[in-house]
Amino acid sequence: MVQDGKACRRRGGTSNDQDSYVNDGLPVIAVTMGDPAGIGAEIAVKALADPAVRDVCRPVIVGDAKVVADAIRFTGSSARVRSLSDISQALYKDGVANVLDLDNVDFSRLVYGRVSPDAGRAAFEYIKTAIELALARKVKAVVTGPIHKEALNLAGYHYSGHTEIFADLTGTKDYAMMLVDQGMRVVHVTTHVSLRRACDLVKKERVLVVIKLADEAARTLGISLPRIGVAGLNPHAGEDGLFGTEELEEIGPAIQEARALGINAEGPIPPDTLFAKTRGGQYDVAVAMYHDQGHIPLKTVSFRLDSASGRWTAVSGVNVTLGLPIIRTSVDHGTAFGKAGKGTANPESMVQAISLAAQFAAGRS
Repeated sequence: MVQDGKACRRRGGTSNDQDSYVNDGLPVIAVTMGDPAGIGAEIAVKALADPAVRDVCRPVIVGDAKVVADAIRFTGSSARVRSLSDISQALYKDGVANVLDLDNVDFSRLVYGRVSPDAGRAAFEYIKTAIELALARKVKAVVTGPIHKEALNLAGYHYSGHTEIFADLTGTKDYAMMLVDQGMRVVHVTTHVSLRRACDLVKKERVLVVIKLADEAARTLGISLPRIGVAGLNPHAGEDGLFGTEELEEIGPAIQEARALGINAEGPIPPDTLFAKTRGGQYDVAVAMYHDQGHIPLKTVSFRLDSASGRWTAVSGVNVTLGLPIIRTSVDHGTAFGKAGKGTANPESMVQAISLAAQFAAGRS
């Protein structure tokens, strides 16, 4: 059973589903299945079999047991599905895939790789359920599988992404996206808006909020005095107003106020050098002004494509939503409809996302 959001382990030498459990201190983490037509179930199944996951947490998939069972089939896994109507029924042992079964997919109509409102609706319900579990302290964190924004909107849920759903359903006003991989941490001032709109949103108040969130996140991860590098918006960070004034009027004043609060923030730093400095260890976190400014350098480090085979040999990186009352991490890639149902999806990002969620849970505790 599960008590107070903490996992339990078996007492004694038996191995049946009625075994009693004692608290082993590892956090229970909800892993949403994502869009049923994508690779979410597959990478969740593969991640749950990884010792890097089993050693740090007790994961429960929030999804549809039929879809998870099919992922087990086409990946050749030896795991078995344990369908749960309540998270307290989970059995944490090797070879068991605990699934909080919402039973909301008509499997006879599911087509892998196809956008559909039914899949979008199901994906939203997994997210909503996981958020409710976290707010009720029944799980310590939520890790999200990939969703398809078109399917989500066809189902009537008009959000631009996971981040906005979490902010809305938790009543959070000040939040930000952080990408993490290979020692790089990038937090964004703006994300899913047009580039023209992003420029208008780079204001002192918002930049300061994001610097504070970046500092808090780094401290939760165990960095006692984080070094925060803040990007400029314009080429050469504006070159003292020659190429734009946002650095002088908005970004610079936000950095000064952050420093007055005891935050070790520097900038504005020209974007073309900030991320190389961050990767080299000069900064613990980089603050990017808009979506692609932060995503491109992170994914250049995290994604590797083999030119000979045309296959991705690495798809790593984790997406974290900062500022929420709960912990939320996510894979840093999409539904990969072209790979769905084939058993070839790379679970690397999911393993990282679950591991980082467990690290955040330990930091908050």
